[in-house]
Amino acid sequence: MIKAIKFVGVPVSDQQRALDFYTKTLGFRVVTDQPFDDKQRWIELGIGRSSSGLTLFTPDGHENRIGTFTGISFVADDVMATCKELAEKGVTFIQGPEKADWGTAAVFADPDGNQFVIGSA
Repeated sequence: MIKAIKFVGVPVSDQQRALDFYTKTLGFRVVTDQPFDDKQRWIELGIGRSSSGLTLFTPDGHENRIGTFTGISFVADDVMATCKELAEKGVTFIQGPEKADWGTAAVFADPDGNQFVIGSA
């Protein structure tokens, strides 16, 4: 039976720029960074204590996915504080944190314009 998500792919135009953003700005950790082919590396990142991760990799023919809404949602203990900290680091927010009956959420973008949700658990 399927029991978890190992990683999800984030298509990027510049792997090194993306790696710098995800590690230095968002605080993710490198699990794997190795050559994949003559054009790309296989970069897999860990997120906090989660066993799920991200890959910074664009399969051939999927370049049109770069800079779109990813459907990926991250969880933060304190969404307001996390958004403030990330904004101070230069992260672009498409939608600032908003409180609702079900929790708090915001939408931010990486340097390629890929959009993500950050919300409460």
